[in-house]
This record gives sequence, C-alpha cells and structure tokens, in this order.
Amino acid sequence: MIHRRVAMAALSVGLLLVPGPTLAHSLLVRSQPERRATVTRPPEEVRLWFSERIEPAYARVSVWDAGGKQVDAGDAAVDQAGATTLAVRTPGLRAGRYTVRYRVLSVDGHIVESSFDFTVRPAAAPTGIQK
Repeated sequence: MIHRRVAMAALSVGLLLVPGPTLAHSLLVRSQPERRATVTRPPEEVRLWFSERIEPAYARVSVWDAGGKQVDAGDAAVDQAGATTLAVRTPGLRAGRYTVRYRVLSVDGHIVESSFDFTVRPAAAPTGIQK
C-alpha cells in the first residue's frame, strides 16, 4: 500500500516536470480598422496588434483595393517599444472594399500569415437644411 502511494506521488511529480506544448505564436488580437468593419471615414493607417512579439525584419502588411492594386504608402513598420504592433499608412483611401494582408514571423520562429477585409462607405449626406 505504501509503495503504491510512493509510486503515485513520484508519477505526479514527474508529470509536473515534463514541459507541455508552448503556444507562443503571434496571433492577431485586434486591428484598426477591425476585421469586416464598415467605416464612413477612411483610416489614415491600418494598425495590427499581436499577442506576442514579432520580428521587425520579417513583418509585412499591405492594403489592396477591390481591383487588386496596392494602395498603402509602403511604409509598414513594427512599433519598436513592444514589437507587438505593426502599422502602415493608407493615405487617400476612397469608398470601397479593401483587403489587408499580413505576414509576420513570431520570435518563436513560426510564420503567421492571413488577411481580412474592411469597407469604406461614403458618409451620408445631410438630409435637411439647418438654420
């Protein structure tokens, strides 16, 4: 009986010492504009926030219009303060649908690549005359 308890205790301690799988990939946790958002004011930039640090030298983000033309300023950069934010300027966007494509390398060596859309809708015109 005592041997059985000792064996169970040793097994329990052994299991605690075995490292488990690490899920440290840099996942997209939010964006501005948000995934599938419809905005009435064109964003001046697209900004992506990740769950873990990303490697600045391998981080890419681009914005494409519905016709397949790249419309960002080509100045994608990682925020050096925390290395978890990636942004690109988007000057002069007009009404339409846009696709954000990104590819980042997590500091753990895993590549994360995806895309999402957002729409810029023209602001509604005033409906009445104000005095």
